[in-house]
Amino acid sequence: MTVVASEVPTFDCRADFADELSRLARTDERIVAVCNDSVGSSNLVKFREEFPTRLVNVGIAEQDMVGVAAGLANAGFIPFVSAAAPFLTGRALEQIKADVAYSYRHVVLCGQSPGVAYGELGPTHHSIEDLSWMRAVPGLEIIVPADPAETRSAVRWAVESGKPTYLRIPRFKVPAVTPEGSPFEAGRATRLVDGTDVTLIAVGTMVSRAVEASEVLGRQGVSARVLNMTFVEPLDVAAVLAAARETGAVVTAEEGLLSGGLGAAVARVVAEHHPVPVRMVGVPSFAPTGSASFLLDHFGLSAEGIARVALEALGRP
Repeated sequence: MTVVASEVPTFDCRADFADELSRLARTDERIVAVCNDSVGSSNLVKFREEFPTRLVNVGIAEQDMVGVAAGLANAGFIPFVSAAAPFLTGRALEQIKADVAYSYRHVVLCGQSPGVAYGELGPTHHSIEDLSWMRAVPGLEIIVPADPAETRSAVRWAVESGKPTYLRIPRFKVPAVTPEGSPFEAGRATRLVDGTDVTLIAVGTMVSRAVEASEVLGRQGVSARVLNMTFVEPLDVAAVLAAARETGAVVTAEEGLLSGGLGAAVARVVAEHHPVPVRMVGVPSFAPTGSASFLLDHFGLSAEGIARVALEALGRP
């Protein structure tokens, strides 16, 4: 029986983030949460109830939030800084740079509801610049999980790594795409679909759409490989170069700006080592007013949009 897209169950990764954080905190007293009056939107209500002395709410003061987290890390704690991605990265960029990355503190920066998830609230609330900003800061690991399993793995990895990390947690409900038993390693992409004509490289909410795009392309006789590039930093350079060599064209898909994010990272590797056609699907500018689903379609961030760009990369109508 064929399962249509509407029948595929979807999940809110914010819930898995909070559940895994609480689970780990039960056995690791170093884990604390720091937020900016965002307990509810970060799904940290249960964490606060279970660990009332291990959640610091600084109020709407994002710069203080990151500074407090850096101080806690300096004292031996593992702080998870949880806030809406546009305000965490936009308002506290200096503290992320100086207090966390430059000082190399074990702080986990959790950007909630990134991309255009806030819909009608507009560009002030959209977080389309965060991947570009975070990639520009040396020393930050950047993780964009695609589904609940990867979200839980990312939280565990962030605790164990000892590294400054930016964890981008999607608001949109997404289907499960991670194969059971897949390893979760820094700088390692997961190949979800094999293909020989073009490679679709996606992150976060775009991964399931890239898989759908490969199916759309398959019906047109195009064999599309799909890579889930969970770590934007460090990038899986080997997987990118293999895609360039073996398929001859690459399309990236991300719910963020085209300048400086995943597409820019992939394009640099391809241009320097094995030039082939590269096309990027993402957000080119500030968004018009509309719902999140409208905005994704408006910017071509859909299975059909990704497939269309892949055909253009191959020189097909």
